[in-house]
Amino acid sequence: MDTTLVEEKEKQKHFILSGNLWKVMADLSWPAIVAMVLYGMNSVMDAFFVGRYVGEAALAGVSVAYPLSQISVAFGSLIGVGAGSVLSIALGAKDRKTQEHLLGNVNLLSIIVTAVYMLLGLAFSTQLIAMMGGRGEALILGDQYFRITIYGAFFWVYGLAGNMIIRAEGKMKTAAVMMGFGLAVDVIFKYLFIVVFQWGVEGAAWATNIGMLVYTLVSWLYFSKGWATFHSKLASLRWDQKIGTSVLRLGASSLIMSVMSLVQAIFVFNALSKYGTTWDVAFYGVVYRIFTFLLTPIFGLMRALQPVIGINYGARQYERVISSYKIFAVTALVLTLPFWFLSIAIPGPILGLMMKDAAFSGADLLYFRVYMAILPVLSFIFMAMTLFPSVDKGKPAAMIGIARQLVFYVPVMIFLPKAIGVAGVYYGSLAIDAVIILWTLFMVRKEFSQLRQKARSDKPESIAYSL
Repeated sequence: MDTTLVEEKEKQKHFILSGNLWKVMADLSWPAIVAMVLYGMNSVMDAFFVGRYVGEAALAGVSVAYPLSQISVAFGSLIGVGAGSVLSIALGAKDRKTQEHLLGNVNLLSIIVTAVYMLLGLAFSTQLIAMMGGRGEALILGDQYFRITIYGAFFWVYGLAGNMIIRAEGKMKTAAVMMGFGLAVDVIFKYLFIVVFQWGVEGAAWATNIGMLVYTLVSWLYFSKGWATFHSKLASLRWDQKIGTSVLRLGASSLIMSVMSLVQAIFVFNALSKYGTTWDVAFYGVVYRIFTFLLTPIFGLMRALQPVIGINYGARQYERVISSYKIFAVTALVLTLPFWFLSIAIPGPILGLMMKDAAFSGADLLYFRVYMAILPVLSFIFMAMTLFPSVDKGKPAAMIGIARQLVFYVPVMIFLPKAIGVAGVYYGSLAIDAVIILWTLFMVRKEFSQLRQKARSDKPESIAYSL
């Protein structure tokens, strides 16, 4: 590593440890927000092109397949969030050995999880789409889309994991540029494959794979050229028990959140298929994508918060950890408000972007508003999902994910739609998130008390760090 990179690393670390937190948040967050908005546009572009140029059945098929395609993203988050947390803590603690060995463990884990996912996904693709509630033409088209995304799974996993590691260095601008480059390629090929060549849902899937391939190649270039602010060997494959298990442990909450989202989708789409029509499935798919896209500023702030908390926690600056959470959570809430107001005020034109010439009923627009109602305050949940792993506590974040997507969602989606039909999906989602927000705030407050107690009792001579 040359002198310039060492100086850059120390400057960035010093800024995170001692700079004004509002300025730290602003400098790190805007590129991370841009990156996540760009990433979120990938799913929106799928719905836009498929909904406008292929048709309602194709949109329904892609909607039921989309949660399954996110399994590869879940594995990328498992490795990326875990490795990012390990790296941030190691940077704060000046643990050079962990920094040097990290990438080899990431490479090995990426290969293993991809191989398992591809084997099982290709073997049971049709059954999985049917399990999601796919019926008739939606089943056939969803199966086509899902199978093709599986072929590119490694690039989904490694591209996301590599980008998260770069963010954990605090290099949010670099990560955003990489993500933007991949998205640009994705959109270009979506237009070519869907509009020009008329390949339908298969074209949408292949375009996404190509975009993720480019995304991964850019990450490989970054690490191979030695641009990382830590020692890294791109071609290395290794397993260090301490590092590998820490990556899996600290990334587990992100994986669980993604898996539980899949469980949620299974029950939601089955309820929609049972009590509604193909229109209801396609409509929910669009609502969910808009909802998720409006959350992307929060996701960007989450990524920026991770190195801030991790590095300050590694340096035992606990009050700064607490202040960071508060500043980032409030900022996330404020950022989502304008777009949230717009979606609540004029839902028809927004939904119409992905459902061309559709006639939305009063009930459709009401369902959309109900589903969107609680969105701004979800920032407190998602910032907590970053807080806990970054202070070396993956369990509380995992508990939040399990409770939200499994403990509450499953029974609500089984019984409420049975009682009141499709409306139960939307009202049930609102009620669940309201409960989870209150519980999360309680857990965060408890963690703050523990951090303050640790700050009072911590002594310089008792410093010890262990993954």
